[in-house]
Amino acid sequence: MQTIQYSRYGGPDVLERVTHPDPVVGPGDVRVRMRAAGVAPLDTKLRAGLLQQHFTLAFPMIPGRDGIGVVDQVGEGVRELVVGDVVCVLADLTRGGTCAEMIVCSATRAVLKPANLSDHQAAVLLQPGISAWSAVVRAARVTRDAHVLIHGGAGAVGSLMVQLARHLGAHVSATCRADNVDYVLDLGAHRAIAYDRDDFSTLRDQDVVFDLIGGAVHARSYPILRRGGNLVYLTADSIVDRGVEFGVTVTRATVDDQREALLAVAQLAEQGILRPAIAGVFPIADTAAAHRALETRQVTRGRLVLEVDFDS
Repeated sequence: MQTIQYSRYGGPDVLERVTHPDPVVGPGDVRVRMRAAGVAPLDTKLRAGLLQQHFTLAFPMIPGRDGIGVVDQVGEGVRELVVGDVVCVLADLTRGGTCAEMIVCSATRAVLKPANLSDHQAAVLLQPGISAWSAVVRAARVTRDAHVLIHGGAGAVGSLMVQLARHLGAHVSATCRADNVDYVLDLGAHRAIAYDRDDFSTLRDQDVVFDLIGGAVHARSYPILRRGGNLVYLTADSIVDRGVEFGVTVTRATVDDQREALLAVAQLAEQGILRPAIAGVFPIADTAAAHRALETRQVTRGRLVLEVDFDS
């Protein structure tokens, strides 16, 4: 099989196309012939070596956290999936990512593709989906009539958080660029605040603030929470916890790969509640260009997709 991989930290130019023997399934595994893969900020940060304090990579590294493909081998003991199933996968990066013709992963990391999503949408569902679900449902436990602010509401994770919080009956505000205001409102937000034009710190009495940005945005979010509110953050950057000072709870949303989360996200998509947005589509041969587009902030809404066809 062919893959995109890198053998050292660096810029997009370290990505290369390499041929490997086809992987073989073990007990509890499935092999998936990939059709499309997502490109996430995690991919570019790992490749650039920016997350070495959090992740230890084993080179060579195949990027790609999520994607979609067709099951073509099933390991011993697998009952929930069969050959021919079209599945969304969430890769265990220690075993190789989705930027490959084939991926072998635990069957617990694959769920049936929601029928109402396109291949491109399904390819970028799980990674941002479990991030949104873990924050909104598990960490914040958002309920009807809660007032919530989502920082970065146009991004891949933020946009799904807007959709999910609105579904749960919350009153949703979200920050975004001015040119994404209409988009965020269309997602279901009651209010969109253009951070490059307006000041979100005029808000008051929010029950929950979701911080996907960190830094100064995190610091300025404390005064807008009611006492007893919750500041949930999903950034890897360090933060100064001022929860005691402002009488709020500060929670880091723990995003894990438990099957419960994958199934919940897939079901929400099947119900039409979660609809991932596509920022653009690249052929797998242009993976470096996709990484470059992400790193140069050309992507302001949704997520990039790679079409996995090494013959084109």
